[in-house]
Amino acid sequence: MTRMIGEQDYSTLAQDLLARASKQGATAADVMVADGETLSVQVRMGAVDRLTKAREKRLGLRVFFGQRSASASTSDFSRDSLERFVGETCALAQAVIEDPVSGLPEPGQYAMAFPDLSIYDPTKLQTDQQIDLAIRTERAAFAADPRVTNSEGAECDSSSGRIILANSHGFLGQYANSSFSLSVSPIASDGAGMQRDYWYGVDRSFAKLESPEAIGKEATRRTVRKLGARKVPTCSAPVVFDPEVAGSLLSHLCSALSGYALYKGASFLIGQLGAQIAPEFVTIYDDGLMPGGLGTRPFDGEGLSTRKQAVVERGRLTSYLLDTYSGKKLGMASTGSASRSIGESPSVGPTNFYMVPGTTAPETILASVKQGLYVTDLIGFGINMVTGDYSRGASGFWIENGELAYPVEEITIAGNLKQMYANIETIGTDLVFRGRIACPTVKLAEMTIAGQ
Repeated sequence: MTRMIGEQDYSTLAQDLLARASKQGATAADVMVADGETLSVQVRMGAVDRLTKAREKRLGLRVFFGQRSASASTSDFSRDSLERFVGETCALAQAVIEDPVSGLPEPGQYAMAFPDLSIYDPTKLQTDQQIDLAIRTERAAFAADPRVTNSEGAECDSSSGRIILANSHGFLGQYANSSFSLSVSPIASDGAGMQRDYWYGVDRSFAKLESPEAIGKEATRRTVRKLGARKVPTCSAPVVFDPEVAGSLLSHLCSALSGYALYKGASFLIGQLGAQIAPEFVTIYDDGLMPGGLGTRPFDGEGLSTRKQAVVERGRLTSYLLDTYSGKKLGMASTGSASRSIGESPSVGPTNFYMVPGTTAPETILASVKQGLYVTDLIGFGINMVTGDYSRGASGFWIENGELAYPVEEITIAGNLKQMYANIETIGTDLVFRGRIACPTVKLAEMTIAGQ
């Protein structure tokens, strides 16, 4: 009978695989092991619609033969299978062409300390608990307004796991993480039409998760306010992005700041390091050490320490997002931004990427607009990352004399991201993290709005 590796042996297993790769001639290697479990429950109209429970473990190996490398993954941890796995990965690496900038980070660059960052909650929710939470969320959405007549369902998810990373330069690190989330998508009708929207809560800690009642009520508020939506005439006007869609402006910035986009010539921010790209009151951080953050981790996908770094400081672009490979391509050092999937080479990704909130309340921002658009939803991805040209379908509310006058839909907003960042006029106080990328309410001085 083939003996399986126990949970407690993952660090030993990783070091064993590194030794096996070395015996087969590998000049360097790293191993990543991920072990976790998930429970997902979806209910619709008060009945369980889907239930998924899984426990997974995967192992990724990356080997180098000089400047040739290959990566592979497996979920079979039996001794014989892992022996074949190492041999096949080493053979694959020797068959590929050399890459002059490939390789592990240099010794001495790796994380030395692994602080408690409050990203793991040992709470284990039972299936009936999650079903109850989802049912309560959907029930609250129905109870909040009689115009909610249907639902696309409510979902409660929980997950926990750990990551182990080891390499042939002596690095060995691991951390545990967890996540809990609740969401619901109500459908409202007023006889003349139907609208849907959603709301959600997500946190590393179950105790900090918003209540089902609060999430259901907010989902309904966001849904029924869209009833009676109409088009607006084509015009140019101020545009206010609510926090949920304002985050997309930062997502596009992340893509443009990626070292891979930069060295491939596929970013509108090439050569802009040090340049003023936004007003002085705009500061944006990427903070991998934020306690409890959804993107928090003690080390990146290569074992380098994460950090809090200003990406845009007082409107000036101060840093790109780089891993070791893209940094070498650009002649720069890694920023500790390596992101990693099991069995894949590192890429670049943000940790907790956010715009520092301003001092103006969202209501005051709306009050400053005589005529304009308040965007709550974006559709499609009409972005040219090379030029920054921006065109997306949108819906939201028309602003008249500082108030939300009526809902609007089937419109398009257009501009250029470089100009849009430069045209940021006001930043709200309402920064809330519901993902790795977060932004308060943002007002842009002007955009083209295409309607009827």
